[in-house]
Amino acid sequence: MTPDQYCQDRAAKSGSSFYYSFLFLPPEQRQAITALYAFCREVDDVVDECDDSNVARIKLEWWRSEVNALFAGNPSHPVTQALSTSIKVFNLPQEHFIEIIDGMAMDLDQFSYQNFKELSLYCYRVASVVGLMAAEIFGYQDRMTLKYAHNLGMAFQLTNILRDVAEDAQRGRIYIPADEMERFGVSVDDILDQKMSPAVVELMKFQAQRAHSFYDKAFSQLPATDRYSQKSGIIMAAIYQATLKEIEADGYHVLDRRISLTPLRKLWLAWKTARAEKRRWRQWKKAAA
Repeated sequence: MTPDQYCQDRAAKSGSSFYYSFLFLPPEQRQAITALYAFCREVDDVVDECDDSNVARIKLEWWRSEVNALFAGNPSHPVTQALSTSIKVFNLPQEHFIEIIDGMAMDLDQFSYQNFKELSLYCYRVASVVGLMAAEIFGYQDRMTLKYAHNLGMAFQLTNILRDVAEDAQRGRIYIPADEMERFGVSVDDILDQKMSPAVVELMKFQAQRAHSFYDKAFSQLPATDRYSQKSGIIMAAIYQATLKEIEADGYHVLDRRISLTPLRKLWLAWKTARAEKRRWRQWKKAAA
C-alpha cells in the first residue's frame, strides 16, 4: 500500500463529511487534502483510542518529532510521506501541524471549559487551523478568505461538540462551557445521566445558535473571487449545516441519541452543492465580464 493509498483508505473508512467534499477536487488538491485529513485522524485517534493518558502523551510526542522529520525531508509514516510534496506545493506551515497536535493534547489535560473564550482556543487548534490549511490547498486570491476559513472551522467544531455531547461526556470530556451550563441550570450529572429536560433543550439550542452565527460570519467574509475555489469547504458546510438542522428538528435530543446523516444523503448534498456552486460561479464570471 502506497502512502497515498493509506491516506485514501483512512479517509474513506472514516465516513466523515470531509471525505465527500474531496470527491470534487482536482487530483493534486484531492491528494493533499486527503493526506491532511489522514494526519488529523491519526493524531485524534491517539487521544480517543488510547486508554492510558501517559501512553497517549508519548505517542503525541512521537508525532511532534515526525512533523519535524517531515519538514526536514525524512518522514517515516505513510501520512507524513504523503504530505511531503503538499507542504511545499501548498505552503502548509510546520507550526500549523504542531498546533493541531497541541489541540489534541488539550484533551489529555483539560476535561471541561469554564467559558467560551477557553473553548475557542481548543476549537481554533483542532478545527480552525485545519481550515486555514485547507484554504491554502483549495487556493485563494483575497486574504479575507483566511478569516472565512477560520470561522468556518469554528462552526464545524461547534457542530461536532453539539452532536457528540453524550459520547464526549462518556469519555470524561464536556466541551459546553461551564458558565453556560450554570446559566441554564444544567449540571454535569444531567449530561452524564443523559437527562433530557427543558433546561437541557434551551442550553443545546443556545449552542446551536452560536454555531449558526459562525456559519453566517464565515460566509459573510468569503470573497466572491474565491468562492468557487473554496467549494469543498462550502460542500462540507452544507453537510454540517444539514446535521445541525436535523438536531434542531429532533428537538435537541443529543443526550439520548446521536444524530447523523446517511452516506447517501451526504453524497447527494455534496453533488447538489457542487452543482449549485458551479452554476453560481458561471453566473458570477458572466456578470464580471
